[in-house]
Amino acid sequence: MPMKPQPMKKPDVTPAPAPVKKGPAPIQPIRGMRDILPAEASYWKKLYREAEQLSEDYGYERIETPVLEETALYVRGVGKQTDIVEKEMYSFDTAGGEHVSLRPEGTAPIMRSYIHHGMLNRPQPVKLWYWSPMFRHDRPQSGRYREFWQFGCESLGDDDPVLDAQMAFLAWKTLKNAGVESVVQINSIGTLESRANYKNALVAYFRTKRHKLSEDDKKRLVKNPLRLLDSKEPEMQELKAEAPQIMDWLDEDSKAHFMQVLEYLDEAGVSYQLDPYLVRGLDYYTMTVFEVTPVSDNADVAKLALGGGGRYDGLAELLGSGRPVPACGFALGIERVVTRMKEAMPDLGAPEKRDVFVAQLGEQGRKKAFAIFEELRGSGIRAAEALSKKAIKAQMEIANKMGAKWAVIIGQKEVLDGTAIVRDMDAGTQEIVDARKVVQEIKKKLGKE
Repeated sequence: MPMKPQPMKKPDVTPAPAPVKKGPAPIQPIRGMRDILPAEASYWKKLYREAEQLSEDYGYERIETPVLEETALYVRGVGKQTDIVEKEMYSFDTAGGEHVSLRPEGTAPIMRSYIHHGMLNRPQPVKLWYWSPMFRHDRPQSGRYREFWQFGCESLGDDDPVLDAQMAFLAWKTLKNAGVESVVQINSIGTLESRANYKNALVAYFRTKRHKLSEDDKKRLVKNPLRLLDSKEPEMQELKAEAPQIMDWLDEDSKAHFMQVLEYLDEAGVSYQLDPYLVRGLDYYTMTVFEVTPVSDNADVAKLALGGGGRYDGLAELLGSGRPVPACGFALGIERVVTRMKEAMPDLGAPEKRDVFVAQLGEQGRKKAFAIFEELRGSGIRAAEALSKKAIKAQMEIANKMGAKWAVIIGQKEVLDGTAIVRDMDAGTQEIVDARKVVQEIKKKLGKE
């Protein structure tokens, strides 16, 4: 009997997986820029509140200047041969042909604003404070970014030494109130005339050491000798120890001014140290200069300035004021201060505890919970919610994580009855209350009535 032809077996081949479609690569932050995440924001908030309160207590008014200014403002104000202007500014030409720069520091634009808006005609001194982002194309390192924030105060229109002392005090006190112990490093660089004589002595000294200088410091020796004292080159620290000290070249008025500044700091109980080689990195400074450094057992940390400032009586004329405007100020670097705050108060970054958590079940319960949460919040009660969650178990877990002492629970039944459940999260007990009296009941339990 002829055999039926058998159907051919298909080969057992596993189909190849479909190719994975690659999406675009994730976008990274620009080098030197950073995000301020919620865990760190609590430190920023505390520091801001301390800065704002202290500034206003001492009669300083808030000012905010534009992020973009004419590049000439910083060339004339900060100094053409400073590192900021030579190497660090973000400068570009606009479509309209303007040459502009992102703000690298806060003092020059505030003085520009003071002149532009005729603040010379207000009662002097004009006291201003700011909390603003700055931009410098610097080498990113610990606590230093290309976008960074500063809190600062400026007092414009008065040359009294008590204002120099007040600036150093405000910087020191802001840090103290924020939980950071610090020391003010302070010096006087005198008037332009006394400083010119000192520069001659400084140049004569460093010329004999020229073979030991770095290439950058050799340029500073020719262009701006005072910047040698601000150099971070390792060899310079040893050479500075034998360099002439500016205090020996100060005129009598500068010495008297500086002694009064120190007397005020003594009276206020400010921790300070004299630093005969402190000059600061900006050309507009005259007379008093200071930096604020943290108190730390780590020698490297103790050298890291958290901020600084001083007097700058010649800046206004450089910017076209037409007459002298004595002024002084300071700025703190927020990122550096926050780093020290984290060390001093590691628990501050934990999520803020809430007094009550509003939980809900069902769509009608969610609508009612939405309204009750707003009633609680509007009454000054620290409330929390998770209205996007449907499962009551998930909501109670969130309530526990937030450390809520009480929970207000609204379900379909409670909506129909016009009631709410109030649960003691520690004891696990609960009671039913009139929905119209939830705020009153919670206030009673929190002792706020």
